[in-house]
Amino acid sequence: MSLLHASCRTVEPRCLNPSYCYCVWIAILLLCAGCSSFDHAWNTAEGVSTGTVSSPLVGRWIGTWRSDVNGHHDQLRCLIAPGSHRTLSARFHARYKKAFLRFRFGYTVPLTVRTNDGRIEFAGEADLGWYAGGIYRCEGFATVTNFYSTYNSKYDRGVFRLHRPVSNSE
Repeated sequence: MSLLHASCRTVEPRCLNPSYCYCVWIAILLLCAGCSSFDHAWNTAEGVSTGTVSSPLVGRWIGTWRSDVNGHHDQLRCLIAPGSHRTLSARFHARYKKAFLRFRFGYTVPLTVRTNDGRIEFAGEADLGWYAGGIYRCEGFATVTNFYSTYNSKYDRGVFRLHRPVSNSE
């Protein structure tokens, strides 16, 4: 057996190690699962009527977020669904760009909603974990077509400006 042939047998690339490949695939699937589940819910909700008499905020929203701390901004989508105990469940999906890298981040916030002089007002909070600033709070107001909110956490604060999407491509 030649020396070259023997060294090829003893050197096993990491990518051929089944347990390594398994771990890499699991990590990739976990990273993509949140995005794909939101995208699926977003696309499924396109044909569903938006807003109801009891909850005009229910449905799809799209727009932007902007940080007042560092000026970062990007796309924001939100799916609002009926929650429990007189709340709505707002499922946000934000994009974030740093240098040439693009990130996506999703979280759900239970919103308490009330009507004040014909204006729909809401507030909510959720613990996003230490890596995202801990407790995240938002409050704002909406009409059947526009959604405005401020947000704040330990490290950031800013605004959301959303509207109803015109089509699935938006």
